[in-house]
Amino acid sequence: MLSLVTRGGEVRSFHVEGTATGELLPIIRANINKEAFIISDEWKAYGALGKEYWMHQTVNHSIGEYVRGIVHTNTIEGYYSIFKRGMKGVYQHCKEKHLHRYLAEFDFRYSNRVALGINDVARADRALKGIVGKRLTYQTPHI
Repeated sequence: MLSLVTRGGEVRSFHVEGTATGELLPIIRANINKEAFIISDEWKAYGALGKEYWMHQTVNHSIGEYVRGIVHTNTIEGYYSIFKRGMKGVYQHCKEKHLHRYLAEFDFRYSNRVALGINDVARADRALKGIVGKRLTYQTPHI
């Protein structure tokens, strides 16, 4: 799972097979503007970001560093906390083939929260606009 969050804004999450540079960088390149200030942890797959983006700063959790001025990963860690609580407390189980659907739901909730000025009515309107032309179906298994 890879999630990209804008502080005080929206989140986009992706189901990824692994955590290697070759799996993460294409997603990052497709979703983040080259002029962005990126903050991450010290994971080696993020090493190339400093060469491609305006600025890349890291916090080094392995040595006990969690914040250095405005450089921290608390925003994304807060999102992951919400996701984990929801999965354990509400859904309790998720097959990997459906993970992208759960991520989309939590992304929608986070990106349309009260803190961004979106009330229940506006959130419901946005949700209903998102279903136009979409239908989820399951085929009956052949026995």
